[in-house]
Amino acid sequence: MVREVDKEAIRRWRKRGFYSENVLVKLLQKNGFNAVRIPVSNPSLNPLPDVLARKGSHVYAFEVKNAKYYAYFPKQQIEKLFRFLEELIPLENQYKHAVVAAHLGKKWIFKEINWRDWEGKKLPEKVRILKRDRGNFKLD
Repeated sequence: MVREVDKEAIRRWRKRGFYSENVLVKLLQKNGFNAVRIPVSNPSLNPLPDVLARKGSHVYAFEVKNAKYYAYFPKQQIEKLFRFLEELIPLENQYKHAVVAAHLGKKWIFKEINWRDWEGKKLPEKVRILKRDRGNFKLD
């Protein structure tokens, strides 16, 4: 049985993610991307990103985390981004990008995951982003 306190904690946690996803969509749009939040994204095995964006001929699938100092992205969530891009976006891989995004207070850090790692079955068990890290992906 789930206690009422546990339910409230889960609601707060989900609201943080929803908030960060919406902030990312606005940030992307401000930087010239066409972007939408995927409202049915969930912790299931469905290959859906949290946010989908396009700029020019490039398509970006984002997994978003809201945290204070660090964010972890499990391998399963990264695999979902690549599955989505591979199965549903009919473009060459050079135009498709899997990006993990950590919303750490007012700071955003983005890391693009390499297609070679996905194709070579060399994805890490988890990707970690610390507040002091620098990402490898810029919005501009």
